[in-house]
Amino acid sequence: MTQDPVTWLEDALAALGSLLEVRGLRYELVIVGGASLLLRGVIARPTKDVDVLGARIAGGGVELMAALPDHLAAAVADIALAYDLARDWLNLGPASLLDLGLPAGFEGRLEERRFGGLVAWIAGRFDLACLKLHAAADHWPVRDRHLADLVLLAPTTGELRTAASWTQTHDPSPAFASSLAAVLRSLGVEDRDGA
Repeated sequence: MTQDPVTWLEDALAALGSLLEVRGLRYELVIVGGASLLLRGVIARPTKDVDVLGARIAGGGVELMAALPDHLAAAVADIALAYDLARDWLNLGPASLLDLGLPAGFEGRLEERRFGGLVAWIAGRFDLACLKLHAAADHWPVRDRHLADLVLLAPTTGELRTAASWTQTHDPSPAFASSLAAVLRSLGVEDRDGA
């Protein structure tokens, strides 16, 4: 596609939702990563895919999916062909986050977007900051898109400290802690623990 990033993304999701609706299907997916940042208007840079964290279930929770359900995977492949996208343009890349837990209150901060037979639940700003802080520390000392995205999300010092505590539940290693502290210092947060 040669459209601007937000347009291609919304067009692809709308086409997927329409196709699901025509086929009598309905899915609720939780979206994170660059696609969620685009849909929230935080970034304008292109993203090559839509990262699905899992399925939204009754009661508002998020459920891990080992693989996209067959009917959904077929519809995603059909849209990829029709729109000249990569076959895995919608994928379960970050689903492993559910193994170690999401930031407290994650489900309550999701924002709903409807596209026919597809309900996209977009991660909240604070949760995206948590994920981006983890990614920025994981890639440190490289100052890549994760750090740039984190700056654009504009978390407060308190949010960064809370996010830092959450990231260490996913990687408690001393090496990660050192990188995390360096990322926080680069953002003007000297005391991670807030003591």
